Amino acid sequence: MALTKTQLFEQGLKLVIEALRNIEKRADFHADIQLLRRIQQLKEPAKVQVSPASPESQRTTTISEPREKVEFDAPRRSPGDREQLEKLRLAIANCAKCPHLAASRHTVVFGTGNPEADLMFVGEAPGADEDMQGEPFVGRAGELLTKIIHTMGFRRSDVFIANVLKCRPDMPAGAPGNRPPTPEEMATCLPYLQRQIELIRPKVMVALGSVAMRGLFGKTEPMRLMRGKWHTFGSIPVMATYHPSYLLRNQAMSEKRRVWEDMLLVLERLEIPVSEKQRNYFLTR
Repeated sequence: MALTKTQLFEQGLKLVIEALRNIEKRADFHADIQLLRRIQQLKEPAKVQVSPASPESQRTTTISEPREKVEFDAPRRSPGDREQLEKLRLAIANCAKCPHLAASRHTVVFGTGNPEADLMFVGEAPGADEDMQGEPFVGRAGELLTKIIHTMGFRRSDVFIANVLKCRPDMPAGAPGNRPPTPEEMATCLPYLQRQIELIRPKVMVALGSVAMRGLFGKTEPMRLMRGKWHTFGSIPVMATYHPSYLLRNQAMSEKRRVWEDMLLVLERLEIPVSEKQRNYFLTR
């Protein structure tokens, strides 16, 4: 008995879904975020719509797309946002609102990544490496953040990374290390970050460290009390977690797991499939 076009389509679709599932289970599987979403969509059962009065040959099959949250589904960006973001970058490059920072910096660290990113990471301020290279999170803490981003299934170029403060906090000549920005410095620079967020319109943000939370929300609680919880900046959900530099100082598996649990919550909020392998990272055996 010959198969109908609908039956052939359904068989072909089942083969494609099974192939995608097998690929997703591979240990070396890496994919961009759109492919992961499409795999999740294909995993949803197909809804078959049948008209009672129609014969079998008239049956039609439609694929049901998962309904996204309303605030994510509406058009979020306009064609001019990229241009406005570039104008903002040029404006910040000449900023001298904090004369002591303008005098000591090598460069303004605007931010980097996808200007249409769904996920945005916010740190506190550039360090010495970032000040020299003009890009956030490029030192040891930046290397660790990049690993976290990759483990989540993103490339660094998929997300946007910025700081509350765009200039490195000045240090006495010859003094090692970095200092945290003052509340006054962060308050002066915060409108720049707010404008970045307005133009990028991420679905979710991650605040890296207690200083970033203080700059965004004015919160002064210890990070252990803020992490793992959702906060809201405007209408955007924000996950607070430890700064990567904290994990460099405290490399206990339990602390790594806490940060990773925060990232799992971020992936779930973005409605991105999480593999069993990802769920089990940094669990003690």
